[in-house]
Amino acid sequence: MQKPFTIGITGGSGSGKTFFLQGLAARFSSEEICLISQDNYYKPREQQPIDENGIKNFDLPASIDHEAFAADLLKLKAGQNVTKLEYTFNNPAATPNQLEFKTAPIIVVEGLFVQYFDNIASELDLKVFIEAKDHVKLGRRIRRDQIERGYDLDDVLYRFQYHVMPVYEAMIEPLKHQADLVIPNNSRFDRALDVLSGFLKAHIHQSADLHS
Repeated sequence: MQKPFTIGITGGSGSGKTFFLQGLAARFSSEEICLISQDNYYKPREQQPIDENGIKNFDLPASIDHEAFAADLLKLKAGQNVTKLEYTFNNPAATPNQLEFKTAPIIVVEGLFVQYFDNIASELDLKVFIEAKDHVKLGRRIRRDQIERGYDLDDVLYRFQYHVMPVYEAMIEPLKHQADLVIPNNSRFDRALDVLSGFLKAHIHQSADLHS
C-alpha cells in the first residue's frame, strides 16, 4: 500500500476550517479521501480545564486527547480503518453517532491544534492555515455555538473574549508562519479549493501510475 498523503488544516475558531473541509471532500470520492476532525477527540466534559470564573475552557491544548488522535492517525496511515464516537459537547439535543474513518490515499486532519502538537504535526505532509478577520470569526462562532452546541449568546461572547482569542493569539496564529499554504477566508475560498484539489488529484494519479 502506498503511504497516504496527509494534510493538516488549522486556523482560529470560526475561520471556516470545517466548511473548507466539506468543500474539499465534495471534490473527491470516499475512496480517495479520509477526513478526520479533532472535534471528536475532546476529553470528557468532567476533565475539561476550568477558568477563574468556573467556566469550562474547551479552547486549550489540554482539552484535547491528542494522544488518541495521533494513535488513530497512525492507524489510518498504516491502512487500518478507525471507529470513533462523535463528540457532542454535552448538547442534550444531540445524539452522538458512531463514526467510521476509512483509510484512503489522501488523509485530511482538521482542528485547532493539529499543527500545535508535535506528535501530530510530524505526521503531516502539507500544512494548511485558514485565516479570517476577528469579526468574521465571531459571527460564525455565534451561529455555530447557538445552533449546534446549545450555548446562549452571553456564553458564546464570554468564551470568545476570554478563551478563544487569547489562545489564538498565543498558540494558533504563530503556526501560520510554519504553514505551507495560508488561505484567507473572509468570504469565499473557491479558487484555493480548486488549486489544492487539483494538486491532490495529480498526486493520487501519480501514485496510481507508479503502482500500476
